[in-house]
Amino acid sequence: MKLKRPATPLSVNGDRVCAEIQELSQFMDGEPPGVTRVVFTEADRQARAWLRAKCVNSGLVTREDGVGNFFARWVGSEANTAAVGTGSHCDAIPNSGVYDGTVGVLGGLEAIRTLQESGFKPRRSIELLMFTSEEPTRFGIGCLGSRLLSGRADIGSIDRLLDGEEMSVREAARQSGFNGDLENVCLSSNYYSHFVELHIEQGPVLECESIPIGVVTAIAAPAALRIMFKGEGGHAGTVLMSGRHDALTAAAELALEVERAGRESESADTVATTGVFRPFPGAVNSIPSQCLLEIDVRDTSEKSRNRAVDRIVSFAHQVAGERGVDVLVETINSDPPAVCDTSVVEAVQASASAESLATLDLVSRAYHDSLFMATLTRTGMIFIPCRNGISHRPEEYATPEHICGGVAVLARTLAALSLSEEEA
Repeated sequence: MKLKRPATPLSVNGDRVCAEIQELSQFMDGEPPGVTRVVFTEADRQARAWLRAKCVNSGLVTREDGVGNFFARWVGSEANTAAVGTGSHCDAIPNSGVYDGTVGVLGGLEAIRTLQESGFKPRRSIELLMFTSEEPTRFGIGCLGSRLLSGRADIGSIDRLLDGEEMSVREAARQSGFNGDLENVCLSSNYYSHFVELHIEQGPVLECESIPIGVVTAIAAPAALRIMFKGEGGHAGTVLMSGRHDALTAAAELALEVERAGRESESADTVATTGVFRPFPGAVNSIPSQCLLEIDVRDTSEKSRNRAVDRIVSFAHQVAGERGVDVLVETINSDPPAVCDTSVVEAVQASASAESLATLDLVSRAYHDSLFMATLTRTGMIFIPCRNGISHRPEEYATPEHICGGVAVLARTLAALSLSEEEA
């Protein structure tokens, strides 16, 4: 696809976007230095109001849907054609960093303002999108907003999700003022012609290679399992070893098998993690009667990932039988990986070249809303380096130079796609 480019040189206001990233970080649940911003809390509501005001001041037309996904549109000359979308998320896990997600939201806003200030006139509308609850912190499922937008979420299953206070997604959304129906969140397949997400890499590759722009070619997707072993509890001193049915030791064997399943996969991209390991009752002198594991398995190949999952599930039943305990296996989610669209990849590469910025093709091994947007429209991602590859910690950091480079490449990409005559 041949794409037109904005003729006017682009000048990103780095001071503005970096100041706004820091300003947004002040809306938090808890105390600094880590940022905690959980969906539908007071901090989340304040951050949304702040962002809405910024978008309105930039002449964007705003709206929110029933789950709180936020849209801010720069209306193009052909407003009835499919729009070009960009954005990310602003919620943050407990004790997190400043840049995860927010670079894509505020960087997206800055990309639009950069184009406005350059005199560029979009043909297709360009729309900024802040997704609700990319992080699974409150309701136990990631990418809640983009799942609903793309039609990849079963409404009944979403309605069964509860937070720690037994509050449903629907109830929490309404308490925050989002009164639309969850059933109407899903977008039509011709709503967007393309979608591009700017994000920190959350890994060390770009920094190690001294390359400022990562062009994402594929996004890995996880399968998540919840496995409960149920054995027989008892006094740690009085039940002899020959008579034990210890739930924790069965779970420990499974946790090691999870590691082996990742290490021994035929795919170099397979990773497998036991992130939750919770014995009950948790007393030093009591044999665990139950043990809960939550397991994450990811790959860019669905086939390889599913082989690892099948191996883990099979072993769980095997070890339960050998140790005389019961096992319950639940699949929390099993999402398809995504391949980034060639037209977006090429547009990002050309935009980086126009900015004289070197690029590296990368696979995203982290989960992003773009994974679900790829089921709806042609999608791609732009990565910028983050220091030491650190993310989801207070030490997370991206330099102003890299942020500005990413915004400039995003702006050029959005402009080119906005001028594209390719149908959605």
